[in-house]
Amino acid sequence: MEFESWWLAAIPLFFGLGWAAARVDLRHEPRKRGALPDAYFRGLNFLLNEQPDKAIDAFIDVVKLDPETVELHFALGNLFRRRGESDRAIRVHLNLAERADLDRSQREHALFELGQDYLKAGLLDRAEDAFNRLDATDYAGAALRHRMDIAQMVRDWPLAIDLAERLAREPGQLRNHELAHFRCEMAVRALQSDADDRIEQASRELDLAARAAPDHPRPFLMAGELAIEQGDPARAIRLWEALAANHPAYLGLIAPAWLAAHEAVDQTDAGIDALVQAHRRSPSIDTLAAIADAMERLRGEQAAMTWVREELARHPSLLGLEKLLALQVRGASDADRRQIETSQKVLQQHTQRLARYVCDRCGFKARSHYWQCPGCSRWDTYAPRRIEEMKR
Repeated sequence: MEFESWWLAAIPLFFGLGWAAARVDLRHEPRKRGALPDAYFRGLNFLLNEQPDKAIDAFIDVVKLDPETVELHFALGNLFRRRGESDRAIRVHLNLAERADLDRSQREHALFELGQDYLKAGLLDRAEDAFNRLDATDYAGAALRHRMDIAQMVRDWPLAIDLAERLAREPGQLRNHELAHFRCEMAVRALQSDADDRIEQASRELDLAARAAPDHPRPFLMAGELAIEQGDPARAIRLWEALAANHPAYLGLIAPAWLAAHEAVDQTDAGIDALVQAHRRSPSIDTLAAIADAMERLRGEQAAMTWVREELARHPSLLGLEKLLALQVRGASDADRRQIETSQKVLQQHTQRLARYVCDRCGFKARSHYWQCPGCSRWDTYAPRRIEEMKR
């Protein structure tokens, strides 16, 4: 076949047309793509500068321009939830969850976010329903944890235990101390019931709690209290000795009961001495007060005051000073008593706020020690020490 020479002339022409088309595309593409990135990055910039209101406005603009921006819908819904606008967050995530054009992973993500929206809004039944629908998905473990949180909120301890045991099979999802607390709550419930076998039920739950978390103090503390109720102070002492060895700080929570148990088995002096040793390892106003009262009763006022003064020299404390004044007032003359009582009243104005327990997560203060914070519902956030002792 003869080669046509005019093809040589056409080659530069085709090349020129291709180059011109490419230039046209390049000029048009930034305009086509520019509206979305501008608003999107403006919203990100507002977020980085801690201006969530302006960020939300920018993201809403993006969503209006392109309703297909699924990730921006998620970002917008999460921003609404963090701001406490749960109703708007629910609308965003519910719309995503009901869209037929999303793939499976996106719908599951939307359902998980929707469950969190309901939870934040206090709609526990709807939240639980959303999380229930996430079984056998990539969000199953996280959904189980939220369901367990809901069970705790309504104090459904059997359900919480069931969910906790399921979570134990999910790597990294369960902390054993939570299961131990659920069992201890079941023991408390059993003891408060009128069932004939309430002691046996409580004992069984505490055994399971100790197996779930052998290093946690609560099952041993409660088991000792149960032994006292059963009239077995010797067993209570054995259980609390393990508590004193591993968690001496928690002995302050049961210090008077510790001394009463030793007195019941004619080992009062040994009980005082052991409590003194625990106090030396982990000073506490509660152990100091219990020891001072026992010493005053058995060894006399002077012995108790001498010991308290020595401890205050080691660990100065306004609460300890208040206890010393209480000892002094009982043996003082009328004139001295009035002076000491005046000092006590002045001191009490300062010590009332120092004698409380405080949650290290939310700062909720309480007169009693709690295993679960009434403010934030977290477990083990209350140290077994008063506020004054926490500041040392």
